[in-house]
Amino acid sequence: MKRKAVVILGATGSIGESALKVARDIPERMEIVGLAANSNAEKLAAAANKVRPEALCLVDETKVDILRKALEYKPRIFSGEIGLCEIACLTNADMVLIAIVGTGGLRPALAAIEAGKDLAVASKEILVMAGEIVMREARDNGVHVLPVDSEHNAIFQCLEGKRSTSSAESSKLNERWTLDVSDVRRILLTASGGPFRELASDKFDSITPEQALKHPTWNMGPKITIDSATLFNKGLEMIEAHWLFGVEMKRVEVVIHPQSIVHSMVEFADGSTLAQLSYSDMCFPIQYAVTWPNRVPNTLPPLDFSKLPKLEFFTPRYDDFPALNLARRAGETGGTLPAVMNAANEVAVAAFLDRQASFPRIWEIVEEVMNRHGSVAHPDLDAILQADQWARGEAQRSLKSLKR
Repeated sequence: MKRKAVVILGATGSIGESALKVARDIPERMEIVGLAANSNAEKLAAAANKVRPEALCLVDETKVDILRKALEYKPRIFSGEIGLCEIACLTNADMVLIAIVGTGGLRPALAAIEAGKDLAVASKEILVMAGEIVMREARDNGVHVLPVDSEHNAIFQCLEGKRSTSSAESSKLNERWTLDVSDVRRILLTASGGPFRELASDKFDSITPEQALKHPTWNMGPKITIDSATLFNKGLEMIEAHWLFGVEMKRVEVVIHPQSIVHSMVEFADGSTLAQLSYSDMCFPIQYAVTWPNRVPNTLPPLDFSKLPKLEFFTPRYDDFPALNLARRAGETGGTLPAVMNAANEVAVAAFLDRQASFPRIWEIVEEVMNRHGSVAHPDLDAILQADQWARGEAQRSLKSLKR
């Protein structure tokens, strides 16, 4: 297996940091050729000075001079939204890791696909908003879309268990997934349940941002941490799984697993279930996405089963955490409704973090905006982005109409 040249979009976030760690751990298999960040010029420069990629991109053009002054070498520097697409298309890159929170990764992802680059996807919004377009473009351009989310990477590995390595190497990933899911009965996404999985719903109104940001398992950014507390994170993952693996929404379910050791499961038609287990460390799925179809030794700790806590599984509290039902509705309806749900949720989460909305108000705002939307079937990219902007405006209107 040759060393894979990777561009990381979102290099200063938690996923980007884990990807850089993986590159240090397996230098003979992974080379960083490009790094991009939104606005943290100092942190981007610090990372670049260590790995010396040939190209960098800072979306915030006002901070490019800060970046240049902090660098100890002279890479190519791109900037702005256009620069993000340009670095995603570097000639010598094999793969682009999309780890940008929100909608910002969509255009560079499509640009990378058109340039023939494989995608490693950590940004849920790409497939939630435009899964139909992204997967179609990937098939048409003969590139792979590999999941980095621990849950989807686990599902991928469970499906991989049905085929030999030689078969995996000789087949197109997306085509093989389409063929493989015929005997899949259920995809089971595991969820930690967040910090409030046992909290009575009549106490939800008093939840503070500080409490919601204390995730019991993962160390993540604020937006995804709040999504984990509301279970919208898992709702987005349901839609993502629908597109990644080509299964109907009715075959995608969620199970609460507080220990976060089993990262997801696949139940097959014969009643057998395969699961992927590891400690909670994003380096595991990132490495497999980069080295697939090979497995490469590393310094990550394997599971010590004698020291594991009990492994528990529970049915989600659907009535108390309505995000899952809202996401199922969005995924089953399709069209522009998933983009609307995602955008309304982003606005509502930001309002909660700013203490402008209560915790339950997040779900209420999303549902209100979804109810006002007439979904457009099989939308193009412009229609998706228009729906996104419409939903943000409607969510702001909901916030102003009733503040709790």
